[in-house]
Amino acid sequence: MMNRRRVLQQLGITAGLAVMGPTVMATCVTPLPEDKKRVLRIANITDIHMTPENAAPERFLKCMEDIKVHKVDFFLNGGDTIMAADYDDKTREQVNMQWDTWQRLRKSFDDYEMYACLGNHDMWWAAPSKEDPMYGKPFAQQQLGMPDRYYSFQRNGWHFIVLDSNNANAGSLDEEQRQWLENTLAEIPENSSVLVMSHYPILGVSTIMLGGNHTDGLYITDLFYKHKDKRIHCISGHMHLLDKAVYNDVHYFCNGSMSGFWWGEGDENSAGKNYYYQTPPGYCIIDLYEGGEMVNTYYPHAY
Repeated sequence: MMNRRRVLQQLGITAGLAVMGPTVMATCVTPLPEDKKRVLRIANITDIHMTPENAAPERFLKCMEDIKVHKVDFFLNGGDTIMAADYDDKTREQVNMQWDTWQRLRKSFDDYEMYACLGNHDMWWAAPSKEDPMYGKPFAQQQLGMPDRYYSFQRNGWHFIVLDSNNANAGSLDEEQRQWLENTLAEIPENSSVLVMSHYPILGVSTIMLGGNHTDGLYITDLFYKHKDKRIHCISGHMHLLDKAVYNDVHYFCNGSMSGFWWGEGDENSAGKNYYYQTPPGYCIIDLYEGGEMVNTYYPHAY
């Protein structure tokens, strides 16, 4: 992928609001009968990369007002919630400033539940020691209100699995998590509906061009194949790009980025202002149905 460190460090000038058309990118995984009952509507926000710069907080709040119009049941946050804590030169003050900004914004929709996963930029690895309370994953989990670095829950007949992609060979599951995932899937009854969220794509189209796929995607797709009796869908972020793939009847959606070009105007590869390559900044509204169907709709935002 492009040099993200260079991009993140150069975005210091306040960007103007994005100007783009009202394009809505909808992807329905199966033909949806008109009488099918919707059981959940979810807002999927990913790669927020919150920072006090570039008027990002104000622009984020405008996005929240747009999302609330959809009357969602809860939020799924796909990681990289703050701009970047993971580089060696990041100080405690810089990391706290980013998380403090996020906590202030979280209050704007604190009447909604939010289930988050860890992104690769969310952890501060440059702490003085591993014993420092801000070091690594536990501090980021605390900031995001996560019960653990990976976990599962159920809502309205759907099973949700939230993974931690941030392990050795970036974009992978550690052995402990593999065993947990195998056990969790085995415990889910036949004909159940499952939505899996990871930061890195488990299987993507854009990753063919730019890298960034789960390095153990073969293991995970093999595991999903062993559970063909279930209706499995996967969502991810990380790429800041929008794509969809279907493999062995499992559907994979890489759901763009709320920050687009990290709240900046773009570069020579951007198809429009604030775009990362051909994907504008935006968010997804996910509709889940009683028969296991899923409609994933991407809404570019104009802020």
